[in-house]
Amino acid sequence: MEAPHPGRRRVLSILCLTEITSWGILYYAFPVLSPAITADTGWSTSTIVAAFSLSQLVAAVVGIPVGRILDRHGPRWVMTAGSVVAVPALVVVATSQSLVVFYLGWIVAGIAMGAVLYPPAFAALTRWWGTDRVRALMILTLAAGLASTVFAPLTALLSSHSDWRRTYLVLAVVLLVVTVPGHLIGLHGRWPNVSRPNPSGPAAMNRTDVVRSRAFIMLTTSLGLAAFVAFAGVFNLVPLLLEHGADPTIAATALGLGGVGQVLGRVGYLPLQRFTGVRGRTVGIITATAITTLALGAATSLIVLIAIAVGAGLARGVFTLIQATAITDRWGPTEYGHLNGIMSAPIVITMASAPWAGTLLTTWTGSYSSAYIALGIIAALAATLAIASMP
Repeated sequence: MEAPHPGRRRVLSILCLTEITSWGILYYAFPVLSPAITADTGWSTSTIVAAFSLSQLVAAVVGIPVGRILDRHGPRWVMTAGSVVAVPALVVVATSQSLVVFYLGWIVAGIAMGAVLYPPAFAALTRWWGTDRVRALMILTLAAGLASTVFAPLTALLSSHSDWRRTYLVLAVVLLVVTVPGHLIGLHGRWPNVSRPNPSGPAAMNRTDVVRSRAFIMLTTSLGLAAFVAFAGVFNLVPLLLEHGADPTIAATALGLGGVGQVLGRVGYLPLQRFTGVRGRTVGIITATAITTLALGAATSLIVLIAIAVGAGLARGVFTLIQATAITDRWGPTEYGHLNGIMSAPIVITMASAPWAGTLLTTWTGSYSSAYIALGIIAALAATLAIASMP
């Protein structure tokens, strides 16, 4: 058995800090600032959201080679490089005077996101924490769930005292100071080998057989659809609340409270894992996503909407751990980085299309409430597909 990595607690602490910062600045700042960007530039909401969605597509493509590098060499240099690239990307976004430059900035930011967000962090903890990886993943996602809680209100506060451009420049400095030294100094150490699985079990399947299997395809499809619904819900929560009469500060605070819901959900993951099977909790959490999304579409009271948003965050928080453990629960940790990169690519693509598709869905259905009803139906389909996700 592989000896525990002596610096694994340091690694976990550093990743908690850098994931909060990376998610908060590279991801959650955008939905808060997008109305200000539209108002200042005159670019339509769908146009600027498409730029952000493009960054997610780039992150999905980058994630596959990043996973392969992680399996062989570990996360230190990949995640450090991603942090370094992220800073000038945000500067380009903040100083852009044309859509072409704005899009270019988000493309470069997508390269950075592919190297610093959850997939590489999950790969690092899966290898360094070994058989205790679920606890480490829970702690990481528990901390990172605070990204929107910290950075959505902070971004709104900065924007209220300045403008969106200066706000992004300030956030770029925070990213530079926190994540570059964090990844460079905090992720050093020997990258452990992983013993091969028992040759009689499903984890012994080679990578090609796993990727081609019905279980892998159904797993990826169901998680992709569920991620689409979850992230379309996050990105459209602020305009949904504005549609029901909330002011921007209350809407941003509600988005942050969804992060609190994520934290509560992740706290409950270990007992959930103890008392449920892999299939049961996968189907159950996606079903919970469907129910909360439908409820957001059906509710009319602002207070009720905010309460449901916390519940949706709870389901979203557990869903993140379902995704993080999906590969090891079914096929073991041997080639986690590469397999997770392949699985994550279409999931990230659906997440990338979610903000833009959510705005289109709103246009087609006539309101944000109707769009949430449609999203809830998609999540119900994902829960059905998840039944066939076991090898």
